[in-house]
Amino acid sequence: MIGAGPCGLAVGVAAKRFGLTCSLFDKGPVVASLMRYPLYMTFFSTPDKLEIGGMPFVTAADKPTRREALTYYRKVAEYFELDVRQYHEVQGVQRRRDGFELTARHPGTPEPETVQARHVVHATGYFESPNPVGVPGEDLPHVSHFFTEPHPYWQQRVVVIGGGNSAVEAALDLYRVGARVTLVHFLGEFDRGVKPWILPDVTNRVKDGSIAVRWCSRVIEIRRSEVVIRSEVGDRLETLSTDFVLALTGYRADLRLLRLSGVDVDETTGVPQHDPTTMETNVRGVYIAGVLASGLDANKIFIENGRAHGARICEHIKAKPPKVALGG
Repeated sequence: MIGAGPCGLAVGVAAKRFGLTCSLFDKGPVVASLMRYPLYMTFFSTPDKLEIGGMPFVTAADKPTRREALTYYRKVAEYFELDVRQYHEVQGVQRRRDGFELTARHPGTPEPETVQARHVVHATGYFESPNPVGVPGEDLPHVSHFFTEPHPYWQQRVVVIGGGNSAVEAALDLYRVGARVTLVHFLGEFDRGVKPWILPDVTNRVKDGSIAVRWCSRVIEIRRSEVVIRSEVGDRLETLSTDFVLALTGYRADLRLLRLSGVDVDETTGVPQHDPTTMETNVRGVYIAGVLASGLDANKIFIENGRAHGARICEHIKAKPPKVALGG
């Protein structure tokens, strides 16, 4: 199992119930992707939609917080006694006669570890790979693709690139701590997927001038204290003074390991070739779980529907046991 996020844990729990041996490798801690969420974030889903293995998710309010989710998924791993290999980065997957050979490295060991497996499940998510804006200056030190808390930006000028949930929530948090916020979005309105209880708030902040917005505009260059944008209405250039830039333009899956495994990926949609009823790819014995199955459209699969992949995968594996024994 490559990836120990919520959908990876769901595979691990399903494997236990189907009597399969499963080890989960992750280059970071368990559910590392949730650590990237803003500190005070509240989930869109209710707790029951995020539960794994029937283990109750008890929360103080009707929607879970980031902190509650981190605690819950740690408890899931403990309760089901999952073999989670934290800080073990899988660097290679090789096909062998009797299965697969994975190479994983832990920063505390001098040599990589070699692991034999009959089946490999990829559930690496997408939150570690931001969508690049693709403009000069994006690699400057005051530019970030992640937002965790607003405090460092108190009384600072901040340009937020994007118009989805991440950008909108960041803009509101920044405004509330006293930052001077300008949103830059290539559309003429916020994305349709913005949480319904947040949209009225940000709309009112824009109307009263608390948050500035440049609609139908794209960033074309980032400088140390400026951002150059181009309006698609009249092709007009504008330079915005800024102290920080948050490029919250979404994320994409890292498909490198999948391709190393021989899995075909649609170049247009980014969807790995797979059977959605079993989650097995075009390579026999290689499966995908979670948001990887949605390709470039990360808004199709979330924890609440991706958690079902584990049972499909393990049922398929159990129904077709390997014909040869593993060596080593």
